[in-house]
Parts: sequence; structure tokens; C-alpha cells
Amino acid sequence: MNIEHQPIDWKEIFHPKNIVLNLVGVAFITLALKGFMIPNKFLDGGIIGISILMHEITHLPFGILVLSLNLPFLFLGKRLLGKTFAIQSLITFLLIAAAMTFIHIDAVTTDRLLIALFGGCLIGIGMGLCIRSGSTADGVEILALLTTRKIGLNVSEVIFAMNTLLFLAAAWYFGIATALYSIVTYFSAIKSLDYIAHGLEQYTSLNIISSKSDDIKALIVKKFGKGITVIKGERGYLPDTFDMKTDCDIIVTVVTRLELLRIKDEIRKLDPKAFMFIQYIKEASGGILRNKQKHS
Repeated sequence: MNIEHQPIDWKEIFHPKNIVLNLVGVAFITLALKGFMIPNKFLDGGIIGISILMHEITHLPFGILVLSLNLPFLFLGKRLLGKTFAIQSLITFLLIAAAMTFIHIDAVTTDRLLIALFGGCLIGIGMGLCIRSGSTADGVEILALLTTRKIGLNVSEVIFAMNTLLFLAAAWYFGIATALYSIVTYFSAIKSLDYIAHGLEQYTSLNIISSKSDDIKALIVKKFGKGITVIKGERGYLPDTFDMKTDCDIIVTVVTRLELLRIKDEIRKLDPKAFMFIQYIKEASGGILRNKQKHS
């Protein structure tokens, strides 16, 4: 069935966990915007940043602007991600608009560096929580997803290009210093969003080449309970001894950030000369990814 025609999952929308995540996320976004960013004319990226800029230029209510600018993206979201996502995002947009209209928060500080760091972190945490609830707080991500399918750029490149234009407009209207601090705010936000949306358990591919490969295989599987893949390869081909080579096992395992340092330390104890390299991966599923046993 086409995702656009899948039925709405009301249980998912009104699941208590998703409701709590959404409400807390909107609370963080409201605090960031009203307590830090809007009083000091700082921008974030995306539709929220465009709404702040238009609010300062036209003096229209921010809540109305952020809702009206985000609404068109719901149709894209429905087509790309389904009706359930569109309904959840609509609820998030309405909550943000209502909170920004009816909740009063005094400016927390006028220090530009504090605004850039804390304002960015707070709005990033809020948006990450909204994503964890199954929605989005900013329609530009939906637009970026559609654009990537049309022109072949990835989502990060599209969002970066859109926000570059936004920050250039901010530099022209608010001044170069505020625009530069807004860029710091934006990068604080996306880093916080990454941690909240993907968690500390973002997966990493650890690749090991060692003369003690059998011991390392046993360590990873038996002590840490992780799955491994073994790729048959050759090692050698050094500049001074190019013709000398030996067969070797390349051990590949997928671990979390929290597990990575512990496993690397244990491998170094077995073989201080082991060659390891790391590849960060966006998503992993299947196999043995989560170990529920206690490590000895």
C-alpha cells in the first residue's frame, strides 16, 4: 500500500509517551524562543528562523507566522511520510503556535554568547523530543527530503543551502554580528537535536585488523555480546616490503558510542598494535545490536 493511503494510526498519535515527548519538546522550544532568541533578534534555521525574521519585519504575531508557514509542508509530509506523521506534526505546529501566543516568558539574558549556546541547545532538545514523538517541529526538513529526491543532493546540503540564504537576510536586516551569532545558535541546535533524536546509542562500525584476531573475536562476542562479521583480507604491502603479505581477518562489529571506548580499551590490552578504524553509520537494524546481558 502507498504510504500516502495508509490509515491514520490514532493509537500512535495518542500514545502517552508520544504526548509527553511532544509537550516537553514544545515547552523547550517555547523557552528557547521567548526566553532567549526572539527578544534578542536571534535566528534559528528553517521555518522557525524565517518566522522570526518575518515577525521582526512585519510585526505579525510569531505564533500565526510559524503555523501558517509550516502548514503547507503537511501536504508534503502526508505524501512522503504518511497521514499519521502529518497529523502528529499538525498537533506540534498548533501547540507551538498556541504556546508562543499565550505563554509569557521574560528574556533570560542579553549576553549574546549565552543566547547562542543555550538558546540553540534548548531549541535543539525541543525539536529532538518532537522527532522522538513521531512528528516534526519545522517543515523545512520535509521540504529538504522532497528536494533531495528531485535534484540528488542530501538533506544536510539542502538545509544548509536554505539556511545560508536565511542568515544572509539576517545579516542584511539585523547586522553581521547578530547573523554570526545566529549561525552559532543554529549549530548548537542541530548538535543537540542529533543527540536527542538519535541518542547516545548512535551506532558506529568498528573495524579491527590484528594478529590476535581469534582472541578479539572471542572478546567481542563472549564478553560484550556483540555480533561480528569477518572479512577475509590481506595485510602487508608496505613501501619497503611491498611483496610481503599475509592473510588476515578483518573483524567488523557495530557498537554504540557508549560501548566503543570500552571495547577499544579491551582490544588494546590484547593487542596494543591492533589496527582499528571507525565508520559512523546513520542507521542499523537486525542482528545483535542491543545486548541485554550484563557484561562481566
